Amino acid sequence: MPVRMSTENEWPMAEVVSRRDLGNGEFEYYVHFIDYNKRLDEWVHEKRLNFARMTYPKDGKKSTSSLPASPNNKKVNGIGRKRKAVEIAPTIENGQEIKEGPPPKSGSLRQTNADGSDVITRMKNIDVIEFGRYQIKPWYFSPYPEQLTRANVIFICEFCLKYIGSPSAFARHRDKCKLYHPPGNEIYRKGKLSFFEVDGRKNKIYCQNLCLLAKLFLDHKTLYYDTEPFLFYILTEFDNKGFHTVGYFSKEKESSEDYNVACILTLPPYQRKGYGKVLIEFSYVLSKFEGKLGSPEKPLSDLGLLSYRSYWSQAILEILSKYLDESNGSTPNITINEICDATSMRKEDVISTLQHLDLIRYYKGQYILTLSKDIIDGHCRSFSKRKVRIDSKCLIWTPKDWAKRGRW
Repeated sequence: MPVRMSTENEWPMAEVVSRRDLGNGEFEYYVHFIDYNKRLDEWVHEKRLNFARMTYPKDGKKSTSSLPASPNNKKVNGIGRKRKAVEIAPTIENGQEIKEGPPPKSGSLRQTNADGSDVITRMKNIDVIEFGRYQIKPWYFSPYPEQLTRANVIFICEFCLKYIGSPSAFARHRDKCKLYHPPGNEIYRKGKLSFFEVDGRKNKIYCQNLCLLAKLFLDHKTLYYDTEPFLFYILTEFDNKGFHTVGYFSKEKESSEDYNVACILTLPPYQRKGYGKVLIEFSYVLSKFEGKLGSPEKPLSDLGLLSYRSYWSQAILEILSKYLDESNGSTPNITINEICDATSMRKEDVISTLQHLDLIRYYKGQYILTLSKDIIDGHCRSFSKRKVRIDSKCLIWTPKDWAKRGRW
């Protein structure tokens, strides 16, 4: 049915996911706007719904999964069925331990019920988090303990990533917390930016908490509590209070496909400042140190695809521009493999980027690259906006052969 959006006076079609009783005879509905990103999903008052144009699934039957009575008590084939609690590691709230079941060793967080629905995980379960000096509205569901999701604000320590539902308990934690940077080794520093390498086996709780935080802003993230096979690279900004987390990426210690990124995220307060490209560039610098060609795990999220396409385009055009400058007016010759070696990018990523830029042509039995002055000028303009770059001379890091180290 059409639903009026809160930000604009538009009435796009929306799917009703759930309903809750306000106690005064009125209801609110949790809706997903069709063809819009799930981060725009929200609770809306019934006055914003156009019931006159309501439609049901094509089979003509009312679907209990599209409009359950409440998120905590759904019906499957007419039988009341309580949702299963999402299990997670214990935490501390108000000075007491909240006991939960053991975390699952593996598997997706998406909960699929007998009727094929996944209502609980489609709904945002947290209103606001306080992370450092920022209050952030989450975009998606993340399986924090159910006791915490009832709080108006969840407080997350920006250094150890511990999550607490009480402001007084969080204040006590901040007085006791001795961390002022991510655990692990600082392997890069230039100016106010640093990278820390955190081992998922040695700092398991920190990495699990980092995955929970990331799930709030990554819809398609498949979160595994078994963090031991992964390394986490945390990008931080330094000031007089410590090293503040800006974003991170993770990678497998042993990847059969030589992926250099498993998951990547820039936190919302730091987005649109060039930090996404910094994370991507750093992952390729590590690949160059390892003597490998790297690529992120697929599929990429919508924002991830935009970031990678932008970075790949700039990296390739930068190499081609250098070849043109060094050719002294003659026609330069360069192969796809040479571009791969210069950028540490995989061949399929280079080819797809050249096709996306419409630079590659097949002419007289061979592939040629066509570079116009407009393309070069546009590259120079976009490149001049990148004020933050990775300086490989500031990286102090030695690649490890995890296959020879036995257990990580």
